[in-house]
Order: sequence, then structure tokens, then C-alpha cells
Amino acid sequence: MTDKILTHLEEGLEGELRTDKLLKVLYATDASVYRKIPMAVAFPKTNEDIKRLVHFAKTHKVGLIPRTAGTSLAGQCVGDGIVVDVSKHFTEIIALDKTKKQVTVQPGVIRDELNQFLKPHGLFFGPNTSTSNRCMIGGMVGNNSSGTTSIQYGVTRDKVLSLKTILSDGSEAEFGTLELEDFNSKQNGNNFESSLYKNIYKELINKEIAKEIIENFPKPEIHRRNTGYAVDELLKYEVFGGPEAGLNLSKLLAGSEGTLAFTTEITLQLDDLPPALSAMVVTHYRTLEDCLMDVAPVMEHPLQLCEMMDRVILDCTKNNRAQMANRFFVDGDPEALLMLQVSAHNEEELKTSIDNLLNTIKKSGLSYSSPVLFGDDIGKAIELRKAGLGLLGNIVGDMKAVACIEDTAVALEDLKDFIGEFSQIMKGYGQKAVYYAHAGAGELHLRPILNLKKSTDVSLFRAITTDVAKLTKKYRGSFSGEHGDGIVRAEFISLMVGEKNYELLRRVKSYFDPNNIFNPGKIVDPYPMDESFRYEVDRQEPEIKTLLDFSDSEGILKAAEKCNGSGDCRKTHHMSGGMCPSYHATKNEKDTTRGRANALREFLTHPEKKNAFDSKELKEVFDLCLSCKACASECPSNVDVATLKAEFLYQYQEANGYPLRSKLFAYNTRLNRLGSKVAGFTNAVYDSSILGGALKSVSGVAQKRSLPKVYSFNFDRYLQNIDNKSIKELKKVVLYIDEFTRYLDIEVGKDAIELLSKLGYEVELFYAESGRTYLSKGFLKQAKKLAEQNSENLKVFAEKGWPVLGLEPSAILSFRDEYKRMTDNTKTAEAIANNSFLIEEFLSSEIEKGILDASMFTEDAKDVKIHNHCHQKALSNQKVTFDVLNLPKNYKVTIIPSGCCGMAGSFGYEQEHYEVSMKIGGLTLFPAVTKANPKTIIAANGTSCRHQIFDGTKRMAKHPVSILKEALA
Repeated sequence: MTDKILTHLEEGLEGELRTDKLLKVLYATDASVYRKIPMAVAFPKTNEDIKRLVHFAKTHKVGLIPRTAGTSLAGQCVGDGIVVDVSKHFTEIIALDKTKKQVTVQPGVIRDELNQFLKPHGLFFGPNTSTSNRCMIGGMVGNNSSGTTSIQYGVTRDKVLSLKTILSDGSEAEFGTLELEDFNSKQNGNNFESSLYKNIYKELINKEIAKEIIENFPKPEIHRRNTGYAVDELLKYEVFGGPEAGLNLSKLLAGSEGTLAFTTEITLQLDDLPPALSAMVVTHYRTLEDCLMDVAPVMEHPLQLCEMMDRVILDCTKNNRAQMANRFFVDGDPEALLMLQVSAHNEEELKTSIDNLLNTIKKSGLSYSSPVLFGDDIGKAIELRKAGLGLLGNIVGDMKAVACIEDTAVALEDLKDFIGEFSQIMKGYGQKAVYYAHAGAGELHLRPILNLKKSTDVSLFRAITTDVAKLTKKYRGSFSGEHGDGIVRAEFISLMVGEKNYELLRRVKSYFDPNNIFNPGKIVDPYPMDESFRYEVDRQEPEIKTLLDFSDSEGILKAAEKCNGSGDCRKTHHMSGGMCPSYHATKNEKDTTRGRANALREFLTHPEKKNAFDSKELKEVFDLCLSCKACASECPSNVDVATLKAEFLYQYQEANGYPLRSKLFAYNTRLNRLGSKVAGFTNAVYDSSILGGALKSVSGVAQKRSLPKVYSFNFDRYLQNIDNKSIKELKKVVLYIDEFTRYLDIEVGKDAIELLSKLGYEVELFYAESGRTYLSKGFLKQAKKLAEQNSENLKVFAEKGWPVLGLEPSAILSFRDEYKRMTDNTKTAEAIANNSFLIEEFLSSEIEKGILDASMFTEDAKDVKIHNHCHQKALSNQKVTFDVLNLPKNYKVTIIPSGCCGMAGSFGYEQEHYEVSMKIGGLTLFPAVTKANPKTIIAANGTSCRHQIFDGTKRMAKHPVSILKEALA
């Protein structure tokens, strides 16, 4: 197809149509193992845009692949036509009917954000997937998603009341419940929609066809079933002799993966919020068989959820920074555990439910430990379970837990026997499978561990999938319980439902989509399940040399390949966490961790130049990365894009040269050192609208951005003159005077010296440039040289047991993070990392030991709001700052639930990034600061954060150390 034809299409759209290589690469994958480069990516704004796309697809015989968050596991969102992403513009909650408990939304509304909107009204949308903080209602309808709560609240299909759609002829149609009179009227029409009702009626009124469906579709008691089209659901309606009134074709479209029509509006039935009180019993087992034997008896209780995790998943959580803290309830080293939640309206009712459940567990005698969780601890446990899917990507190397047989669902009474036979199949293939998910619904996400870069394992991929499909058919289960057929399972639909039923499904597709434009290759006439992988099979792996050490991932390419597409990085600022701040502002896929990892994987694997990093597409995809490191902890696969970006910048600039502005920021410490010698003159220039403005223009700094003042100060002399009135004589500590404290934030350094001294610590000062400015701009040779020099001094402190305390998180935490990748002595690097602390970390540990207490501080009452640095959130935790600022007993301290402030070192200064920087700050941080009482103290331990808060709100934020120093008794 010519560019001219696509350009003509683009000109007719109110939204966008992108045909550039980067966008096509980003949309070539979802959360599955597949990769298909589309011809274009569309971002429609209106129904008219979608109609134009439908007309174009019909005219040119092009497929339209609908997409929301792109978290599909079976390959539903990949194809070689036009990917139509509705996640950017179709995001409106259209109407809420509180009386009927119904809501109408566009397909791009995020599930958890919908529930945030509904909560004040006492309502919620029940289906709850592990991706609920970023998955969208359109995708949930397409896949008929279920999640952890399906045993109580059902699946998405159960909640769908009606769908407004655009049909394959470009006409609009709404599918909802039709009474018999309305159904007959529809049949008698002469438009395309009427033909659908006529043809569906003609098929399903046939008793032989109905009999074939009843006998060969999965058992009706399996409520998680997405195998093919849900024609079995339609037999429940009175039109076909069933007990339910009329007919509702939206039940057929739910789970159809966008292959029948293009949905633009969705009306859902809601539930009342669950009872306010909950408890979770977590049963631990020494064998998988013991665990499975307990499922049936515990399901006799009215459980909210019954989830399972096995040892493989639990072991993955040991190495994930964000999930380690959520393992608190795990007792010993269980082979498997069940998470059993009960709810109640009052304490007495809850206690009865817990006791009854514990009695059943005790009676079986299979569990060796059954802790009971309450309150926030339940949420932490659920987060651990939700992270399971993404955590599987943490396996280092090319062997991965592969999604192909992970969606089997069987009747509950068949579960134990099914798993027994399944285990024998896996044993025959020499496989140690992963078992987790929705035990109470008869569904376990079972994954073989394979290397799909090898043809031998690709053969296993098909063989294992085929054998498990046959086993599932034996038990009349559903091969696609909730993740859908997509590419990986569509080939097996004929086996699962029988050839006659499969031909019926093909006819249904032809009635709705005679030109096969809607998501071709899915459900019927499918793509082969063992082709179009992310990786070329049996390829010669490219050798990519890097300056940073990526051996922990077996190289930078495999570090990028760890991303499995789960899309955790697509959560917005309305959810907890900070990943990815630029995506929060732009809503562009290229500004996610997933987008950056996918692009790096693609261009390193298929380089166009000798230097694989020398790519304008990679430059674009990393441009808005703030190097906040949220991905290093929040991404379940630990894809650390900040480190990938540093290496990319180095490699790209080695090929293309280092820009002047990058040099100015990288060598900023040298410039500050020089400027501090004539601080008065330097600051006068900075303050001057003419001279300062000219300086900003020359250096590419945004005119609206204020420039930080520089200072010259003798910290050694200040330390010597401190009047230490402390009656205690505590340990010796090393206070790290980093490059920011030394020349920009001298008051913070002075306050730290005074605070530590008056608390009774013997303070030694250590001056060094951390290398942060070099790292942020990709000057890795310079950063490496500094790391090696500093390590010699830091090693001495570690050997003496003198903790090194830092004030600026980005500086001190580089000793714990990047230094490990830049120095050759692993043992020394580890010792330095273990001896380097944020000053709040150190003081918090002293509080825990009882060495510091409230008696040392004022009894005055003050309110404090904390914004913590991104690197602290990623590599440490926020609680240490909270605990330290709570030392004065009448201080009321809260943490602002903000992600990145938006400054990120030099990022917010740069002219082309200023607007994005301020938009990020304006999402949560600026409003929280602006709304705070003027007397409230704003705490921020990052120098960039304090600067951003001032530029965005005109409020002066203080370092926690300064707040504590002022609070000394």
C-alpha cells in the first residue's frame, strides 16, 4: 500500500494516523510472545474516525486491530493491518444511573479509575484482573475478563448490558436486551443490523445445532469460558427456548476479541460495594497436591476470593524491590499457598466467618500454617498475587514461563484430577511448570518454561499446548478461561468445541464481518500459533558491548527483553506509584517502560548501523525518560530504563558527538565550583533578566525556569565550631558532602552537621562528586572514573564500619546502584553499597534501636507534608522520612501521594522539556502543596524537587534534616 493512500486516510481523520517506524515497532507486540509489524497505528478521536477506518479497511482489504492497554496475553492486539488504539481519546465516563446501578463508559476507561469514580456512590464494577490499575473496560469486554473476584461477582460478560458499536459496513448499532416484539421488529428490517438477527436466529433455532453446542461446549458450570464465540450463552434466551427474557447479542460480542464489531460505548451493571470488613486466611502447604485437595472444602464457604501461588512465583517475589515487603505473611518456604478472603458487615459476623473457615482448614489437616490478615495487609497480599504474572519475566536468560496453556479452566470437582494428569504431561516433557491464580474458579495459570528462541522449544511449545488442549477437552473444560484465544489458542477451538460448532463460529464471523476486517487471524481462520514470535528462532544472538555492566541480566539486550508487556507502566497518576511520569503527562506508549524496552530490543536486534544504538528512533523513545528509576522497583520484571538510557546516551553520543548543553549539565559541578569563587557576581548574572535570559538562550534552558544560586562555604570550619551540647557520645558517622550540597544547598549541609553533632554523633566529612550529572547525560567514562576514585575512599569507611550518610538521594544512592555497574571489584562495590545510607535511613534505624527519641525535640505542634525523591522511592523507601519527621511528638506528618516532581535533575531546565516537566508536577504534587495551609511545612529531600516545588507553587520546601534541626529541643 502506498504512503499516498495512507496520507489521504490520515487527512480525513480528526485523530492521528502514524506510519513511522517507531510507532509501528511499539505496537507490534502486546503481553504475548508474538510480534507483527502493523502498517499503521490510528488514534481515533470520534465515531466518525472509526467509520472512516472501517470504510478504508473494507475498501483496501486491511485488518483493523482494536487495542486499549495492550496487556493481552494471547496475541489479541497484534496484527499486520492498522492497530486502532482507543486508549487515548475514548476515555469518558458517559453516564451513571444510581437507581439502576448502571454506568455507561467509553472503551478506554481504566477499570480501577472507574471504581474510584463509583466508590462515593457505594457502587463498583466487580471483575478484577491483575492488570486492573491500567487495563481498560473495552479490553475487558473483548476478552471477557474475570480476575480474582469472579467467584463472587462473576465475569465481565455477566455485567455487560449493552454495547454501542460500529459494524463492518460502517453503520452504528446498539446491542442490548430485546424483548420478543423488538426482536421480531429487528428481524424484519432490511439493514445490515437486521441481517445479523436473522442469521443468528436461523442458526440457533435449529435444534441440531443447539444440541451440538450443548454437548460439545465447555461444561456450563465453568463460568470462566472464552473458547470461541459464546453462542452457548445465547441459548439461554427465550428466543431460543431458554429461561431469560428476549435476546441480548452483547453477550456474544463479549469475549469476541473485537472480531465482530468495533465497540464505542459500554453499559455495565454494577454491584454494591463489598462489606467494609474483611479478613484473609493464607493457608500454607508443603505439596501442591495438599493445596489442591483443600480447594473444594474451603469453597464451601462464601469466599470473596480463593487464589493460589506456588513456590516459583513466591521465589520471584524475593528479588523484586516493590514486592519483598509484601511477603511479610509468608511462613517458611511453602510449595504453594491459598489466599482465602471473607467479608462481613460487622466484627461478630467476620469473626464467625474466620472461625468457620479455620475449622475447615484444621479439619483437613493439610495446611501447616494459616495466618489471618486484616486491613491494609490484605491489600499487600493481593498486590503480591497480582504481581505474579509480571514477576515471571524476572527469570534471567532466555528461558521464560510462557503463556500458552495458562488459561485452562475446569469444573471444581475436576481440578485435582486435571492437575494430576497435567503434571504427568509436564513431567513427560521434563518441565517444572508454574502454578498460580484462581483456584476457587477451577482455573490455574499453568506455564511451561521454554526458550522460544530455539526451534526445539518452539516444537515443545506446540506439542505441550496440543496435549493440554486434549486434556482440557477430556474434562470438558475451557482452554481459554479468561485470557482469550488470540493467536496462541485459536488453532485449538475446533478441537475444543468440535468441527460442526467451529463451522458455526466461522459462519457467525462471516455474518458480522464478511470482509474479515475486524482483527483477522483471531478465533476463526487463525494465524499459526508457532510463528510470528518476538524473536527470530535459532538466530545468532547479537553481541553488544557496553560500558556499564549488565551481566546480572546476561547483557543489555536481555535486560530489555525482560519486559514481557504486562504494561504496569501504563497506570496513570491516579494510581499509587510513580512509573512512568512522562506517560502520565503524554499518554503515549513510547513514554512507558514497556515502550522503551520494546524499542531498545527491536533496534538492538535489527540494527541499521554498525553502532546499534545510533538510532533516531531510540533517541526519540528515551527523550522524555526522566531517569526516575520508578521502573527499577515498580516494574515486576525490574526493567531499569534509567540505566538503559544512560548506556544508550553514551553509545549514541560516542557516534554523534556530545552536545554543548549536555556538556554544560554534565560538567555542572565544575562550573558551580568556578561560579562559587565569585558567588555574588554569578548569582547577579543568574538573576538578571537580560544576562540570565541570554545565558538560558545560549544553553537551551527554559526562560521560565529559575536558576539555582551558587555558594562558597567552609564546612570543615563550621564543623569545628559547632557547640555540641549533647550529653550522649554516639558512634562515628561520615557525612557525605555531595556536589549539590557543597555548592548549591549549603544550608542543608550546615543543618546536617549541626543536627548530627547535637544528637551526639562524631561527624567526619567526606567530599566527592558522585557522578550523577555525568550519568544523567550519558558521560559514562567520566562517571566511571569518579566511581573508581570514590570507591577507594568509600571502601575505607566500610572497612572501619563508619556509615556514610547522604543528603541528596540521587548522589548517595548512586553508591548503592550505578557504582555496582561501573567498578570491577564486586565485593568492594557490595560493601560500599551496604555502608551507604540516606541520612533519614540512618536516623530511622537509630529510632528503632531506641537511641533517638522525642525527648530530644520540641513539643510544639506543626503539620508537615512530605514529597520524597524518586530514587528514594525506588531504591529505599518513604517510610524512613515519615518516621524521622514524626520524632517531634506533636508533629503531624503525611506523605503526599505524588510520583516524580517532574524536574529530574537537568530535565526540567531544558527548554523543550519544560512544559512536560511542569505538567508532571501539576498532576499531584503542585495541587497538594498549593492546597496545604501556608503554615504547613513542605518537606522534600531532593534538591531538584525543592527547586521544582518553588517554581511550580512559590512555596519553599525544606530538607527533612533542616526540619529536624529546627525542632531540636
